[in-house]
Amino acid sequence: MTEYGRGAGSEPWHPEDPLYGDGGWEGQQAHAGQQPAYGGHPQQQYPQQAQYDDWRQDNRPGYDQQQYPYYDEQGRHQAGQDPQYTGREQHYPAQDPQQSPHPGGWDATGTHGQVPYAADPGDPYGQQPVAYGGEQPDLYGTEDAFPPPQPPGRRNPVPEPGPDPETGWDPGEDRGEHAFFAGGGDEDVDDGSRTRAGRGDRRGKGRKPAKSTKRRTGCACLVVVLVFGGGIGGVGYFGWQFYQNRFAPAPDYSGGGLDQTVTVEIPKGAGGWEIGRRLKEAGIVKSTEAFVHAQGQNPRGDRIQAGAYLLNKEMSAASAVALMLDPKSQSNVLVKPGERNSAVYRAIDKQLELPSGTTEEVARQQHDGLGLPTWAQDNGDLKDPLEGFLFPGTYPAAKGMKPDAVLKQMVVQARDRYAAYNLATKARALGLESPFQLVTVASLVQAEGKTRDDFRKMAEVVYNRLKPTNTETNQLLQFDSTYNYLKGTSDIHISEKEINSNTNPYNTYTHKGLPPGPIGNPGEDALKAALNPTDDGWIYFVATDGTNNTEFAKTYEEFKQLKEKFNATSGN
Repeated sequence: MTEYGRGAGSEPWHPEDPLYGDGGWEGQQAHAGQQPAYGGHPQQQYPQQAQYDDWRQDNRPGYDQQQYPYYDEQGRHQAGQDPQYTGREQHYPAQDPQQSPHPGGWDATGTHGQVPYAADPGDPYGQQPVAYGGEQPDLYGTEDAFPPPQPPGRRNPVPEPGPDPETGWDPGEDRGEHAFFAGGGDEDVDDGSRTRAGRGDRRGKGRKPAKSTKRRTGCACLVVVLVFGGGIGGVGYFGWQFYQNRFAPAPDYSGGGLDQTVTVEIPKGAGGWEIGRRLKEAGIVKSTEAFVHAQGQNPRGDRIQAGAYLLNKEMSAASAVALMLDPKSQSNVLVKPGERNSAVYRAIDKQLELPSGTTEEVARQQHDGLGLPTWAQDNGDLKDPLEGFLFPGTYPAAKGMKPDAVLKQMVVQARDRYAAYNLATKARALGLESPFQLVTVASLVQAEGKTRDDFRKMAEVVYNRLKPTNTETNQLLQFDSTYNYLKGTSDIHISEKEINSNTNPYNTYTHKGLPPGPIGNPGEDALKAALNPTDDGWIYFVATDGTNNTEFAKTYEEFKQLKEKFNATSGN
């Protein structure tokens, strides 16, 4: 065996000395409790490498895990493979070296006899010879081992659970640290001032786990209560909100409200939600939802019109709907098609409860800042620069509002509607100088026409009389409506002497062409007729019944017949 190890047989082998046995290599392997595997595990480390310097793996031929023939000490070839060179980890039963037929513990088959190492009763690793160092580096007895090896006599036994000597608290079988309440993170932190000696050692260094554990347990319980209590409260709150939104009636006042009144303006095209929102902001109803519900319950709820309404504060939604359907609650100014500005001014004064003439004076002084289109004129001959620009419709006008605010709504509406018809382009096509003249034509059509069917014929009469080729009237319109506008009247019985003696530009009996400006506020139908007149050759017309029946003629002879008809019906 001298070729396998140094000092083989030089000293007697002692069973308590694992490092110096018969053939030191066998003793070392017996201590490790495993077979060496030079070919199979090149990463295996072995203690006291200095004893085997003459038997290194890199000095052995065929260490690249190739299989080589094996010869025993007598030089005989063995048919079996040497387990040391197969590259596989093999296990063999331990044999008594005294019964081995070969010196040094080798039998005839090449099996190495292993001598068991007596386990230390206090060593927890003593019963695990294979696991210890079997697959990992053998660090036992070195400085890298953890925990450091100690003799059996110095090892600290694990203390049995029992009452704390300082507090008298007995943690019980689970040591007072339930998985949920223990919170032992602070005890397990290694700050460098303690060792991993176990819980018994930490308690021996003055710590009081009973108090800290109770404190952590109380905090944990409080957190649990808060979490569950907050969760239940949150669920209850949102559940109540869901019930209120889906099933509970909307907040609402009761009765007809307070004596205090307030005006609210409802724009054109507003639906129930928009109306309810405005009423809620004005303090009339308590919630938008209540108004929408009440409007749906009223059979006439969808008939609420745009305009201004005078309502009481804090009314029930049902009362608000009913009052808005009553015309008495509405506080609006209605501009009728063909109505003159003077009549509109008086209506605004009355609705706003202002002295007579207040709105007319505001219009005269502030007309430039009310939103007129750029092509509107303001020459010295105009009776009213706003005439023709208070577009027909319904406008909010209630006590507390200012006249200029009401007028501006009307002017802006006219400006927008005229822009939609592209009056500038249409005026040139019709032989007019400006959109302003086109609005003037529409106002004449509105004033002289009695019915919608008359409007297009009346527009043709205007355009035919304005032509330079007109030899019937020589470009004189000869409309009573222009003279009545000048006088502020609506008299159809005007003597020729009176008319022929007045030289005001609005008198179309004495002045050729169009009057200085519109003589009223044309409506939609008159405006469309002015844009699209007939082309039948009409140049004369007479209201034969004096009111609504207008008849048209193309020649002067036809006109005289119509005039005689008028005189017969009117008593002239």
